Amino acid sequence: MSDLISGIFLFDKPSGITSHDAVDILRRKINIRRIGHTGTLDPMATGLLVMLVGGAVKLQAKLQHSSKSYEGVIRLGIETDTWDMEGKILKEMPLADLNYEKVKKIVSFLDGRAIQQVPPFSAVRYKGRPLYKLARKNQTVPVIRREVDIKWKNFSFKSPDVHFKIECSGGTYIRSIAREMGRMLGCGACLCSLRRTKIGRWKVEDAVSAEKLKNMSREEVSSGIFKIPHDIE
Repeated sequence: MSDLISGIFLFDKPSGITSHDAVDILRRKINIRRIGHTGTLDPMATGLLVMLVGGAVKLQAKLQHSSKSYEGVIRLGIETDTWDMEGKILKEMPLADLNYEKVKKIVSFLDGRAIQQVPPFSAVRYKGRPLYKLARKNQTVPVIRREVDIKWKNFSFKSPDVHFKIECSGGTYIRSIAREMGRMLGCGACLCSLRRTKIGRWKVEDAVSAEKLKNMSREEVSSGIFKIPHDIE
């Protein structure tokens, strides 16, 4: 029966586990090894993981390019080595002269197509090795850039935090947006919190929480795996 299960399962990842941990949880629940997802979430982040089960894994490369939506908080005045609050603090700077209009100007500049630097602590590979493995060993991490498309849906500023909602192309790093905002404002910044709310057509409101998944039977989980829509096969 396991070999016959194929499709998509929506999971609301909690903070504190990796995307690979989430895959392992689903594997144990339905006793299937062949499971992937359409885009990694950092351990700190929460929100939507589109899990591909069985034959649906073949669509992984295609669906990783789907647009994604996020909401979260950027903390101004702090720089870290990982570009988020999980990392080692490298520098702290005052925010005395910062105001809404200055932040708004930078948000406008960061809206649209851009060439973005990939964080050194990321799963992007260079010569077969993830960048984070180089960074953890204090080895030289090559600078990798990629073209992305960013749409700021809205934001608010209450020092030291910028709350935001963003829609972006697949492969965009929100940590990179936070870092660039800090550099342009001259005060440094890092990502404080992040939640993914949408991938392509799928929304986090339709996803199964970790707590609910824990209490579901194998049959209940299997019934929650839906078929691949015909227009993306």
